[in-house]
Amino acid sequence: MTSARPFTYRGPAGERICWPLGGVGAPLLALSGSGAIDHIANRHRPEIKGFGHAFAALAFPGSPQLARVIEGQVPAWRVYTVGRPGSGVGWPGYHQGLPRLRRAEFVHRFPFAEVAMDEPGWPVRVQLRAWSPFVPGDADASGLPLAVLDYRLVNPGRRRLDAVFSFHCFRDLLRARDADDAGESIRRSPRGFVIDYPADPALGGPGAALAVEVEGAMADCAWFRGGHGFDSVEMLWRVLQAGAGGERPPHADGRPGRGASLWLPLVLPPRGCVQVRVRILWHEPVSGLRCGPGGESVGTYRPRYASLHPTIDHLSQAVEEGLPALEMRTQSFSDTLHGGDIPAVVLAAVTANLPILRSPTVLRQHDGRLWTWEGSAQTEGSCHGSCTHVLNYAQAVAHLFPALERGLREDEFGGNQDERGHQAFRTPLPIRPADHGFHAAADGQLGGLVKLWRDWQMSGDDAWLRRLWPRVRASLDYCIATWDPDGVGALVEPHHNTYDIELWGPDGMCGSVYAAALKAGVAMADHLGEDAARWRDLMALAVEQCDRHLHQRGRYVQRVVRATARAGDPLAQGPGLNQDRYSPEALVLVDAEGPRYQYGEGCLSDGVLGAWLADAVGLGSPLDRRRVRSHLAQVHRCNLRHDLRDHVNPHRAGYAVGHEGGLLLCTWPEGNRPAVPFFYADEVWTGVEHQVAAHCVMHGLVREGLDILRTCRRRYDGRRRNPFDEYECGHWYMRALASWSLLHAFSGVRYSAVEKTLWIAPALRCRPFRAPVIVGADHGLVTLGRGWLEVDMRAGALALERVVVDGRAHPWPVCIKAGTPGRLRLAAVVRRPLSR
Repeated sequence: MTSARPFTYRGPAGERICWPLGGVGAPLLALSGSGAIDHIANRHRPEIKGFGHAFAALAFPGSPQLARVIEGQVPAWRVYTVGRPGSGVGWPGYHQGLPRLRRAEFVHRFPFAEVAMDEPGWPVRVQLRAWSPFVPGDADASGLPLAVLDYRLVNPGRRRLDAVFSFHCFRDLLRARDADDAGESIRRSPRGFVIDYPADPALGGPGAALAVEVEGAMADCAWFRGGHGFDSVEMLWRVLQAGAGGERPPHADGRPGRGASLWLPLVLPPRGCVQVRVRILWHEPVSGLRCGPGGESVGTYRPRYASLHPTIDHLSQAVEEGLPALEMRTQSFSDTLHGGDIPAVVLAAVTANLPILRSPTVLRQHDGRLWTWEGSAQTEGSCHGSCTHVLNYAQAVAHLFPALERGLREDEFGGNQDERGHQAFRTPLPIRPADHGFHAAADGQLGGLVKLWRDWQMSGDDAWLRRLWPRVRASLDYCIATWDPDGVGALVEPHHNTYDIELWGPDGMCGSVYAAALKAGVAMADHLGEDAARWRDLMALAVEQCDRHLHQRGRYVQRVVRATARAGDPLAQGPGLNQDRYSPEALVLVDAEGPRYQYGEGCLSDGVLGAWLADAVGLGSPLDRRRVRSHLAQVHRCNLRHDLRDHVNPHRAGYAVGHEGGLLLCTWPEGNRPAVPFFYADEVWTGVEHQVAAHCVMHGLVREGLDILRTCRRRYDGRRRNPFDEYECGHWYMRALASWSLLHAFSGVRYSAVEKTLWIAPALRCRPFRAPVIVGADHGLVTLGRGWLEVDMRAGALALERVVVDGRAHPWPVCIKAGTPGRLRLAAVVRRPLSR
């Protein structure tokens, strides 16, 4: 496998690409595989249109037949798709029908994407580099509503070329959904033009604005106004072909034109090139977005960037002054992320999901706090509230933006937790105290304790931990009292979880999270000098319950109970989430099998989730490693299918279907499947595939992990699905960020600011082996050779007292700063056998 292959998409493999551009919590645009600009959000809500309202072009005065839109061909699926707005009437009045280049090749190197475009016989080759600032540890710099398009125009010939580059934008681009164009205006700006949109009287506050900037360009703010929208495009193309565009002020009377253009005459020297930078900025200071009960008195969502930059002009000036440094810092992170020896297919999976952070799934409200949907539906967010049991899987934010991740913990243990210790697993928006009228989620609330341990370890902030400690203790004690009231070490009472059902009886999935949470609680209590004797005893019992009583037939299972001492009979319970009451025919099944929607003795792919979570964060699983490895081997053997044409899936088959492969959530190898198991059992979720693949590698099952990963990524090869949108309940689904744990699985690299320790334990034997270490603003590369270790920080610093190489500790009291690599000669080389 070449390192370039998984990152390059050409021909049919590029047709489904939609790669988000913009900031974390500042979505609007995306880049397609053809180099076209897509539209994916509107007023902070998803609005996935499949086409955009802006385009670049290049013309050659005197040769009108050579004028081209700088995009590849329009993919066939975009021409007509049932239900997609505009497709049934032929995309009227935009640029889709204008001549464009014949070939395009998309290359991904997050946070950058490149599209190479050309055409036989055309005199210029075009290389587009698209990016937005992405600087780990600096959420504000990474949250700018900005897309940068760098067009490199290459003249391979022996004669100079006179050309005119232009960029065009329709006013529709930022228009509010269902609004008309009344009150919109276009104005000249120092570096381009601005389109201003009227304020919404129902929301108050200022209106939105969009700016397009090209240094030194002439601005045409007065497009032709005809009797129909077609007319403006017709006249624009005539001017474009002739290379005759120029400076024109806005219309002095009547409504403005449909858009505006920037024109930049160029001279391309023989065998030379010219680069043109286009900056697109947007400013949507208010929205009508509100989620959760009781929000009428708290207003609506306002984005963080509007608090920092109150107007589009303020934003433009800040970008003008700060962009060179932001580009350098973004490039530095990219070099770190891609600079190691992580297998290409693994790194491709990790980086393919990072654009989720720039999608409509992720928001940052005015005070800087992070809030997420689970995913993005076509025109609305899908499943609100930074859902704790989904975010258990998503490991990327904690490493890239640790302060944002700690903010999620503060919300969970703060406004989401009541005086009993009950946590709501969905946060309202704007962020405020949550309602407590529904079950707590056992995996989400217990998982939060493990993540809190990770966040404290990465920050080294004892004061932060101590401040939250009373809430932490209350949370864990609530979990014990609610689901393990007799202190037997098992979640015996019905417990809600990520499968949107209540599990009746102890199970390996939530039971392993319980054991990990208790281990995290004990570790934090010991550090703070708090009493943890009861938790320590319960942890031992929880491990025994999982390893001795729930590990059967080589896997962790569920022991289904018909009723429990506290909750009583399931028939007496009200309907759960997405469930109706028991029908008469369903009652017959209850008598035979117990409560509906269980998995019983099934082989559940994430059936030992807590062990993975503990290993992924560095806490270490308390469960028996041999039993965990046995479970993972069985999941690979029984649940991974390379062809699903014979598979029965009565639920959401679109995740993996037909000749595709995938890791099924649950199977029953002995044939004892419940009549009505949990309703997602036959589905394939990429977040679980990444989680299981990483867990396999952590336990030496490298081939198995790679098999699962390759099977997953084949479905996202660009031909049938967008490679940068691993959807589940919506596009850009947060659970897919479990792929970040693959970095840790293959490198074994992690850092604790509490212990001032760096670990490295590569899963592969090759030496020297190099891998990224990323702790927010502090990132660099760690190289392990035969008998030596080197740390080269590219940004920030790493304070160390020791390193642990393949499980063996070496003292190393040093502070390694960016630009000054440190090297340690190891006392002895510890060789581990190569995993099969």
